[in-house]
Amino acid sequence: MKQIIMKHTIKEYLLIITGAILVGLAYNIFLLPAKIAAGGISGVSTILYEINGFSPALFQFLVNVPIFIVGWFALGSDFSWKSLVGTFTVPSVIFLTADIPYVITNPLLATIYGGVILGIGLGMVYRGNGSTGGTAALSQILKKFTGLSSGYSQLIIDGIVVTSSLLVFNLELTLFALMCIFITSKAIDFVQLGTSATKLVLIIADKEEELRIESFIREKIDRGLTKLNSVGGYSNKDKTMILCVAEQTEAVVLKKALEQEEPTFFVIFLDASDILGRGFSLDKYYGQKL
Repeated sequence: MKQIIMKHTIKEYLLIITGAILVGLAYNIFLLPAKIAAGGISGVSTILYEINGFSPALFQFLVNVPIFIVGWFALGSDFSWKSLVGTFTVPSVIFLTADIPYVITNPLLATIYGGVILGIGLGMVYRGNGSTGGTAALSQILKKFTGLSSGYSQLIIDGIVVTSSLLVFNLELTLFALMCIFITSKAIDFVQLGTSATKLVLIIADKEEELRIESFIREKIDRGLTKLNSVGGYSNKDKTMILCVAEQTEAVVLKKALEQEEPTFFVIFLDASDILGRGFSLDKYYGQKL
């Protein structure tokens, strides 16, 4: 069991470090050269660099200290240690690759490719239960207390920062920045949970675990479910298959909660499309879940 936990922890830290490297490279290769202030502390550092040439890496180091302290109390020490790794790695990569010769100055190319790489990097960091500091940590705090997905939390936080860039950059660059954070948010959710906006969750569990799973789903995401009797092919024991359809934001909450429970049951998340029925297809006609 200790070896399994250790492997899982190492995997999480590798995801955080790799993702943080991608975030730093996306900033130096695409966003900074094209003057795309794509939200967050990196966006603020882009604005300051344009105004007075202040070092983006140094600025991000300085600003992340108080945010790290807030994250420690709001999200717990385990998250904060992982956040510290991401917080240190991103500005370090930005500093070490400051003179990288391969840069993109075209705003459209920087928006598309920078947004995708940035989103993949942040998605990897979030899958490792970490953060890159700055407003990425704030978005994780927002996610914890609102139940929003990581992508949408990042979109809200970064949108506030980007709109303020109008004071320094022109409207065209600001619109590119808004497009970039939208692309980033979608890439984050793709890395974390896949592409579909709706998920079919299949849970195969022992009979005695039925009630616990039912209450777990209702308490965490307030969704209905369907139960089917089944037989385990390996154990030849009676099992219960539980089917639950949830929207993407709800699926993120359920997935994280199930991971924390360390369940003995078997869980599958599948993309679902063309959902017909109460709570889904009727929403567009009545404007609310029934």
